[in-house]
Amino acid sequence: MLFGWRAPAVLAVAAVAVAAGFGQFGAVAALGDVAKTFGHETNGGSLAARVGLSGSTIGIGLAVIRLASIGGLPLAGLADRLGRRRTVLACCAGGLLMTAAAAVSPGYWWFVAIFALGRPMLSATSALAQVSAGELTGSRDRAKAVALVAAGYAVGAGATAIIYSLGRGAIGFRGVFAMAIVPLVLLPWVGRRVSEPERFSREERAARGEPVLGPVGRRFRRRLLLVCAIAFAVSVITGPANSFVFVYAQNVRHVSGVLTAAMVVTAGPTGLLGLLCGRWLADRVGRRPTITLAMVAIAGFGILLYSGSVAALVIGYAMGALGGGIIAPPLGSMINEVFPTSVRASVAGWFTAAGVLGAVVGLVAFGSLADVHLSFAPVATFLPILPFAALLFALPESKGKEPEQLSPV
Repeated sequence: MLFGWRAPAVLAVAAVAVAAGFGQFGAVAALGDVAKTFGHETNGGSLAARVGLSGSTIGIGLAVIRLASIGGLPLAGLADRLGRRRTVLACCAGGLLMTAAAAVSPGYWWFVAIFALGRPMLSATSALAQVSAGELTGSRDRAKAVALVAAGYAVGAGATAIIYSLGRGAIGFRGVFAMAIVPLVLLPWVGRRVSEPERFSREERAARGEPVLGPVGRRFRRRLLLVCAIAFAVSVITGPANSFVFVYAQNVRHVSGVLTAAMVVTAGPTGLLGLLCGRWLADRVGRRPTITLAMVAIAGFGILLYSGSVAALVIGYAMGALGGGIIAPPLGSMINEVFPTSVRASVAGWFTAAGVLGAVVGLVAFGSLADVHLSFAPVATFLPILPFAALLFALPESKGKEPEQLSPV
């Protein structure tokens, strides 16, 4: 049985994505306060003097947290054997618990280590929410369902940023992380409404009982390599573009908490507009050209964001959310459509792992370049990655097709 994109089963998966976004984005939203708490601000003009920690230290710490997401690969792969519902709920609960535990971090590297322990579970949750949304729906509703899940994740992430920006003087980063207990408490209620996709339920157990790290048969490995290369390229850009923004806004541009919250709120409608445009373009123009357009937009607005003024920061952040919204429906739909059900969750895990490696490369490169010249860092990091978009056209166009048409088991 296939559902419409507004069915309770799909809405429940989107709610799980909200919880994952709330837990996963806390490290980024509160990074400025973390750097101040565990670093040493001075009166110098360097990034380290203004932020409290050097760009390299911040970049390496964020890279470690991102690198930990590789653990999401085997966790997501478990869903091909244990089921989507059981795995996504268990991962979400464990990730939120570790996020809350980060509130008691005694130092910067303790914070990095504790947050990194929860990151694989939240990354697997996000990946499996996309898989579940794609499997629960047909071709007419798939891009809409994937967009809804992406919107849910963005709502959770945005809530973290707004709460921290408005209340950072009162609750600080420790209070924000401790609030992960709230979605954790609500998760059992949401979980009762999460359904196992029929596409998974009707698969023969023999087809999904293979080892977690090697279930993608030779027939689909070329597609897997292409998908992983695209994930790597996108994350080289989005990793630093999204992860440095709040420490840049708060500690370099000295933007107030109210204006930071307003910036996040403004990005909400532009992100929603991006999701609507991405869904429309994905279903009418195609998955591949829409992803290409979005990659160029994300890189361009990322460069604008760090170009050196508060106006550029606000505009670049809002328009970057537009680009991020555009890319989510076609990319999420394509990953679901070009692989068979028996390995789809494992492919989502590989996709997540490749994205992690891309984000690590981007964060380390961006952080090192930012120590030398902050406004040059995004240009040197983002632009060389754009040619990777050409790899999209080596994959089949999946617009208007069911997964079984493109990858029969």
